[in-house]
Amino acid sequence: MLDTRLIRSAFIGSLIILGAFVAVPAQTVREDTQFGPVVRAYLGYLRNEQEVVDDRASRREINAAYYRRNSNRIRALRQMAMRIARETENDYLPELEAVAGDELRLLFEHPPRFQTLKVGEVVQTTFRYLGVVRSGDSFYIFARLDPYEQAELLQRAAPITANASGSMVSNPVSSTKVSTRVRRVSTP
Repeated sequence: MLDTRLIRSAFIGSLIILGAFVAVPAQTVREDTQFGPVVRAYLGYLRNEQEVVDDRASRREINAAYYRRNSNRIRALRQMAMRIARETENDYLPELEAVAGDELRLLFEHPPRFQTLKVGEVVQTTFRYLGVVRSGDSFYIFARLDPYEQAELLQRAAPITANASGSMVSNPVSSTKVSTRVRRVSTP
């Protein structure tokens, strides 16, 4: 009788554990269907990155601190990507970078003080600050500006100088024509 109870308990326990593993991917699939193909692809990329980190941890190639930091970074990028997609209702994501406060030197030669960053602020004509996501650590999320946005910023910031004949001209670097890119909107 004791053996039967033990076997039954083990069977029920394994069903509960199996159900937990099956429920998580189903929830992720349902969550992803609300986005267009570009956002879904990015979320899939982040899932794959998490699998790589999980695999490396299971083979003991990385330590627990590295695993935790990278898993939290992936989670922060996922949260920001989904927030952008929901707020803009657009199937477009900029190139996102997530760095902790002690990693700002990875993006910037002269890192800004993260305490003074304002959401939407452009930093060194390369990145736009999107905000902070607390996922274990605090990650500062930046969107890399595309070349058109960078050219437009340089054009606006270009000083007007005098040429050899004394007439005023704009900086030749900024005289390139700036065009905007059409962004696709996902349809249900």
